Amino acid sequence: MLKNKTLFKPRILIWFSCGAASAVAAKTAIGCFQREDIEVIYCDTLKYEHPDNIRFLDIISEWIGREIKILKSTKYNDIMECFRGERFLVGPHGAPCTRLMKKQVRLDYASGLDVHVFGLTADEPKRIKQSEADNPQLWCEWVLRDAGITKKDCYRILQEAGIELPMMYRMGYKNNNCIGCVKGGAGYWNKIRQDFPERFEEMAALEKEIGGYICKLNKKRIRLFDLPYGMGRYNEEDIECGTLCVAVEAA
Repeated sequence: MLKNKTLFKPRILIWFSCGAASAVAAKTAIGCFQREDIEVIYCDTLKYEHPDNIRFLDIISEWIGREIKILKSTKYNDIMECFRGERFLVGPHGAPCTRLMKKQVRLDYASGLDVHVFGLTADEPKRIKQSEADNPQLWCEWVLRDAGITKKDCYRILQEAGIELPMMYRMGYKNNNCIGCVKGGAGYWNKIRQDFPERFEEMAALEKEIGGYICKLNKKRIRLFDLPYGMGRYNEEDIECGTLCVAVEAA
């Protein structure tokens, strides 16, 4: 762990995403490192996340005994402004909202001497390996992996602490991203169409405005307005959104 690696005292930055895993990562890291100056940071995309995330952020702050610092993009106020400004939604290398409102915010705040804690779990070895390959300059402490804590364990740990999971999890979503994440596939967007029809319509209109499309049919991009009902298997999809900007192509 960190205390055995170095004699100097770098900052420890924990990147909280309003997800279950990053919450447990924060609790675990604070317990491991036993330092009062640890920073827990959230890159602000709250406007298009579920309103219940404000409750979750506040209760996690109480649980870990630390204020969660909120950092904002200096270029865009929210994800829709970002999409319009960049004239782009999503592609093989990810989405502009993640790159500019999360990863760039982290890069602007951090220094090369900082230690970073992210919410990747013991059952995500490929994602951890890819993250290390994509970000060789980062000093990361994978506290969940090292403790053998899986995604399922994170849900259990929060529930045992009396913390209700964010609403998106309770509605059957596997991630707590913005409502209508552009990195989701057909199954995800059909679920959004059912649960949040206004957001589906808003994103479909934005596709038309920008001229870019999120989902695919027969390996070709298809408009949300043309997405067949029932298409896709959301249980087989995975969406990653965080300050590491791990690229996950929307299927």
